[in-house]
Amino acid sequence: MIVVKVTYAVKPEFASKNRENIALFLEDFSQLNPEEFRYNVYESEDGKTFMHLSHYRNEEIQKELLNVPSFKSFQKQRDESGLEVEPKIEVLNMVGATHLLF
Repeated sequence: MIVVKVTYAVKPEFASKNRENIALFLEDFSQLNPEEFRYNVYESEDGKTFMHLSHYRNEEIQKELLNVPSFKSFQKQRDESGLEVEPKIEVLNMVGATHLLF
């Protein structure tokens, strides 16, 4: 299993568009096999800091998701928006859970 956490902050005026772009790629992700991955996005109370937490069964599904056109468009628009905090990418190791992910 691969677990990745990405945290970043957008400028306040881009936050609404960022939410729209997230909704678009999540809709496309929902058309893929839900048994292969979990992808959640959270927004901090400040309304401009976002955290994406993804769990992939394997590298193949990770590559598939990262190449979905709407996800690539989201990343491009986010990165070109003039971020307040650049994306911090962390690869995590699962220690335990209350339920099985896969």
